Amino acid sequence: MRLLLVEDSVSLADQLMPMLRDHGYAVDWLADGRDALVRIHDEPYDLVILDLGLPGLDGLALLRRWRQDGETQPVLILTARDSWAERVEGLRAGADDYLTKPFHPDELLLRVQAVLRRSHGSTNQTRLNAGGLALDEERQSVWLQDREVTLTGAEFRMLRYFMLNQGKLLSKFQISEHLYDGENERDSNVVEVHINRLRRKLGSAVIQTRRGQGYLYTGVEP
Repeated sequence: MRLLLVEDSVSLADQLMPMLRDHGYAVDWLADGRDALVRIHDEPYDLVILDLGLPGLDGLALLRRWRQDGETQPVLILTARDSWAERVEGLRAGADDYLTKPFHPDELLLRVQAVLRRSHGSTNQTRLNAGGLALDEERQSVWLQDREVTLTGAEFRMLRYFMLNQGKLLSKFQISEHLYDGENERDSNVVEVHINRLRRKLGSAVIQTRRGQGYLYTGVEP
């Protein structure tokens, strides 16, 4: 899953980006609201972590502009503003969740996971369940019936994206765009390699190939 962090505090961004990447997220970082206003139209982000006190264009104004432009990406607000009225204002502007500074990084991580699951119609739980598999986001592994299967970081990221999009046909381009941030080179051949590795570990039917169209996660055979 690909995230956009819009935060003008360099020290906080330096703390959050490695943590999010360690948990399998591709992350781009911007520090100015004006840059974020444009970037959201150019890249397929799955979630935005948005600070309110931004230079150039403040977070609430930025969020309102996105929603007016029809951008529907989930947004998790970060702010040092602690008044009830400001939280309500942020939610009315179109935010999906709200976290007040200072916060523990683990709480941010759990809220990111919860917002992503809700946005894909899944319940908030420790494991992501779809197609007969249970993905453990803390251990970055998957449970096949009563057997735990260890995944590489790339396999975990790909399987999570497929499971959150069960039943949707995904092209190589879509998969690549959602799994890599702007600093990493994207190679469609790598997508095929990781899909084949997942099939070897979980069964050949777990991900179907639709020739000329892309891939479809169907889950394991009962």
